Amino acid sequence: MDLPELDDLQFFDGVARSQTLTQAARRWGVSPSAVSKRLARLERRLGVQLVTRSTRRLDLTGEGERYAAGAARLLPMITDLEEEVGERRHGVRGRVAVHSTIGLGRAHIAPLLGGFRKLHPDIEIDLELSPLPLHVAGTPYDFAVRVGRQRDSALHARLLHPNRRVVCASPDYLRRRDPPRSVHDLPDHDCIVIRENDSDYAIWRFGTGAEEAAIKVPGAMISNDGEIATRWCADGHGLVMRSLWHVAPLLRTGELVQVLPDVPTPDAHIYAVYASARALPRRARLAIDHLATELRPRLA
Repeated sequence: MDLPELDDLQFFDGVARSQTLTQAARRWGVSPSAVSKRLARLERRLGVQLVTRSTRRLDLTGEGERYAAGAARLLPMITDLEEEVGERRHGVRGRVAVHSTIGLGRAHIAPLLGGFRKLHPDIEIDLELSPLPLHVAGTPYDFAVRVGRQRDSALHARLLHPNRRVVCASPDYLRRRDPPRSVHDLPDHDCIVIRENDSDYAIWRFGTGAEEAAIKVPGAMISNDGEIATRWCADGHGLVMRSLWHVAPLLRTGELVQVLPDVPTPDAHIYAVYASARALPRRARLAIDHLATELRPRLA
């Protein structure tokens, strides 16, 4: 099977983002030999070796790294130009690849991206959900939706919606147990832990700036699924710390009650995170604009 029609920049950008030639071949649905022949033809044209091939991995040479960096810089500019010219007649088109954590993705990101596609029917949406955040640089995703602080200075972040985490309990639990009066009472309570690694405890953070405190909370019940943890809390099994976007409806109906409401918690805002604003296609920027606009009334 032949490769789809790609110019050399598009082709090598796909190769550079792959771990092996086999992975690159899967990207286009062709055989590894087809990719290898196309790569050899490109190297002959340029007169340099771009890739060191092996059975296990694909390594870029110095010239390959320069060519890949140039491709990554130029392709979005070319795409934007073509989209701008074509949009006047045909509208926005192309693929938008998004990564999100499961809870937020199912509840809000997926339906909002569906609404975005209704506005732009020629857009293709590729949404991947997983339990843990993704380091989006070097992946095929245009951007990732994250909850919490952005610690990687190499990535750019666009605020989609302000958020923080709060400690909650059910009215039934608070009838059986006196509510904690300070954060230091939490280890003596039944706490529900959302596992993000192999530990059986969680670190719950309170305060802001220099006054931030980290409380180690043992897990009376543990799950890697936030929906399950929230349901256990609503059923009276213990305290849980969850994002306000998630528990606000339950707080409004009285199914859950906020505990320690006067103790501030650090920001846990919702962000769109991407490797480079300059490399972000216009269609992806429009998708981020749509999420930022529609999340606010949805979560208000």
